Amino acid sequence: MAQLKVTQTKSSIGGKHMHRETLRSLGLKRIGDTVVKQDRPEFRGMVRTVAHLVTVEEVD
Repeated sequence: MAQLKVTQTKSSIGGKHMHRETLRSLGLKRIGDTVVKQDRPEFRGMVRTVAHLVTVEEVD
């Protein structure tokens, strides 16, 4: 199963509360943090919500 490497590239300061909570749920706390998650619909939806704050790469 493929995995997603998610890196926070922008700050959540001044953003919507739900965007901050989504970043926290993904395990991202500050700019430059990176997490690897399973490529599942739940995580794809979370990444889509904060797409303007993160970059995503597929990892094998």
